[in-house]
Amino acid sequence: MSLHFHHNPDGTTTGRNEATGFTVTHAEEEEVKRQLYEDAGWAYTPPPPPVPPGYHRFTLVHEEFGDAGFADERYAGPRARPPEGCVPVDRGCFALECERPGKTLLDAVAGTVAEVRREHGLVMNSLGVEKPQEWFDADHKNGYAAETVAHLVLMATDRARRLGYGRKDLVRLLDAAGAE
Repeated sequence: MSLHFHHNPDGTTTGRNEATGFTVTHAEEEEVKRQLYEDAGWAYTPPPPPVPPGYHRFTLVHEEFGDAGFADERYAGPRARPPEGCVPVDRGCFALECERPGKTLLDAVAGTVAEVRREHGLVMNSLGVEKPQEWFDADHKNGYAAETVAHLVLMATDRARRLGYGRKDLVRLLDAAGAE
């Protein structure tokens, strides 16, 4: 089953369930989603309330290759003493669902990653973004696009470390790519 969403120039959202042909357009994107889920026979869960100004909501994940899971001993510290504003969750691996302060989403993620690394010696290496090539809202600095950027940077940093690349190698690549 495939659900498709389209943001229209007039500010409305149109959704379509390809399996049933059901199509709906509404000013509220969540209402479109609710109706499509209902048509598909899926349970709909409304989004959580917005975070206070200056706070950001995100999920940090430690994706480990192999058999490590949420109960792995390496996660005992952050399970018992997670950063303030974060809750440990089992996503088949160790994750932290967080609402943390920061000037931007990337600031909040960076501060949380640094705290977990400093306090527990664990480098969180993902935001759990699936299909990061499918992103939108590129003009919004703290939305899904920013989560995708943070996810890709953390994932690339982890993979580079595993291959033996260091900070200078990554910074050289960022400089060569024109990051300012």
